[in-house]
Amino acid sequence: MFEEGVIPLDIWVSQSVDWLVNNHRDVFQAIKWPIEQTLNGLDSGLNAVHPIIIIAVVAVVAWRFSGIGLAIFSVVSMVFIGLLGMWVDTMTTLAMVLSSVLFCCLAGIPLGILAARSDRFDKILRPILDAMQTTPAFVYLVPIVMLFSVGNVAGVLATIVFAMPPITRLTNLGIRQVHPELVEAAQAFGATEWQVLVRVQVPLALPTILAGLNQTIMMALSMVVIAALIGAGGLGSPVILGLNTLDIGLAVVGGLGIVLIAMVLDRITQSMAQKK
Repeated sequence: MFEEGVIPLDIWVSQSVDWLVNNHRDVFQAIKWPIEQTLNGLDSGLNAVHPIIIIAVVAVVAWRFSGIGLAIFSVVSMVFIGLLGMWVDTMTTLAMVLSSVLFCCLAGIPLGILAARSDRFDKILRPILDAMQTTPAFVYLVPIVMLFSVGNVAGVLATIVFAMPPITRLTNLGIRQVHPELVEAAQAFGATEWQVLVRVQVPLALPTILAGLNQTIMMALSMVVIAALIGAGGLGSPVILGLNTLDIGLAVVGGLGIVLIAMVLDRITQSMAQKK
């Protein structure tokens, strides 16, 4: 019955992407420009700063939010990565993650707030987030490469698509969980809608929003290896190179760097959420 396809969806999608590439390249270049500038600035800055300064900053942040134990673990992890010869790749990966998380927050938090304040918008946004989160990353790598070429910027764009749903969903959830009586009390004292949002709902929802930030960072790091398939640098490159050449040592070194960075960022963001 279904031996042959009847709906030529693959042809329609290919034609649509070709039409976008041929007629709206300027639009996609405009989208690419701020991401490229942010990424290049962070990458150049992190690689220009002396490693000791970066290690010290990470240690102070870890100590401030979690304690001396995490600070020591962060220092040991960063020094170990440097001794493995992966410092430059790690800074590139960190720049990619920070860039993608920044744009995920700039887009995802306002969308989450709008979804929390409008059930209709929430119903429209939910299937879009489902598609972003469940579509295999390899599927949308092809249109991203066609629209934005290859390289670190394309990797960041793919990461943004993949990692934005958690921060959006948990912002929505956190604001919806604020007790209605607190909102009514603020309104009774003459607070405007904006004041209620900024001074009541967002502060009370902040632990949930920070949990979403934590998940977004973890998902962004999970995209590092996949993004290396389209020319993105960082710690994903030695993993892909090790896979192609069957060099297990090189793949393990790159993977270990990703794991250590993920653990440090995860513990810091979790501690931030718990403190709030």
